[in-house]
Amino acid sequence: MLLIGLTGSIGMGKSTVGRFFAEAGVPVHDADATVHALYEAEAVDAIAAAFPGSVADGKVDRMALGAQVFGDQAALRRLEAIVHPLVRASETKFLAAAAARGARVVLLDIPLLFETGGETRVDVVVVVSAGAAAQRARVLERPDMNPAKLDAILAKQMPDAEKCRRAHFVVDTAGTLDSTRAQVHGILRAVAAMPGVIR
Repeated sequence: MLLIGLTGSIGMGKSTVGRFFAEAGVPVHDADATVHALYEAEAVDAIAAAFPGSVADGKVDRMALGAQVFGDQAALRRLEAIVHPLVRASETKFLAAAAARGARVVLLDIPLLFETGGETRVDVVVVVSAGAAAQRARVLERPDMNPAKLDAILAKQMPDAEKCRRAHFVVDTAGTLDSTRAQVHGILRAVAAMPGVIR
């Protein structure tokens, strides 16, 4: 079973690319979606204890939690110590299920793949990029975003150029959705020819 790691900086179109892989029949484990699910289940009690006032109606209030950890490295590390092991456990269960079903290729969608050393757990890395101008325009359209917040987020992420340099494949999402989808199918054709992938 070949493992593809999908990553890309904020606003580059990673979620869209992940959706196109799923459309093509590739099992996808989305780390962000897993975190959102954990915020309504297994992670709630531990986060409530570590960050008082961050839980409401039995679920983590992401805005309240974000206010407590944004810009506070110690708080962020405490949160990661709670969440990361749960995400990895979910990933392990997903991979076991995919292997049991005979999946030939699976995709791990991990926003901070390089930053967390996740590239060592996958066979192929796909980076999603669109250029700095498109990235800023997309992200600043979000209702809870401003230039200072975006700059702070980017400061924590590996530069896009470095991610692209370290990738096996780069998907350029600056064009049309059809162009992006075609690039995904091209990657799948390329990995299907790699040794160890049963066709």
